[in-house]
Amino acid sequence: MKKNKISKNWINKHRRDIYVRKSKIEGYRSRAIYKLKEIDQKFKIILNGINIVDLGSAPGSWSQYLSEKSKNSKILSIDLKEVTKIDNVHHLIGNFMEEKNQSIMINFFGNNIDLVVSDMAVNTTGNKNLDAISTGELSMSAMDFSIKNLNKNGCFLSKLFMGSTFNEIVEKAKKNFKEVKIFKPPSSRKDSKENFIICKKIR
Repeated sequence: MKKNKISKNWINKHRRDIYVRKSKIEGYRSRAIYKLKEIDQKFKIILNGINIVDLGSAPGSWSQYLSEKSKNSKILSIDLKEVTKIDNVHHLIGNFMEEKNQSIMINFFGNNIDLVVSDMAVNTTGNKNLDAISTGELSMSAMDFSIKNLNKNGCFLSKLFMGSTFNEIVEKAKKNFKEVKIFKPPSSRKDSKENFIICKKIR
């Protein structure tokens, strides 16, 4: 199938997507908001008065929900792209993987982080196995950061794709967190390999 035909099919499918339409009506920047909302409804990860890091935040729908749901909280988001201002969210433009940006995040909270959420994923190449590996590496890096910097009762949430790195990530999570769950939100597209890992309480 030609690339332009694939793109046209994706656009048509996107337009018909109930969550895309819903996000526009409700004023959210992308359909991804409903994944976080469904995860939170099931696992109760977003509380009031906590310190939150949002990794890979553009275009900002997760930060929007975090700002609305978590009252009196301190929220920092980071992405390679600029994100239009969101109330009560401090946005950092840069690569999360760079040590200088991780230092900025840690200093922002004074070594006191309660929740790290990550919707980071690489730009898709069409090779699902390669995409899964690359996104898995991002998830692993986000987990490493969380293990080092979360409070003892903190929580880590990350997107990951089914693939060769999936079991490795889950095993590492179980070694470092007391509670580990895998969940595919109802709003996640049925043909997508994405899942989310929810990890609570550092060992």
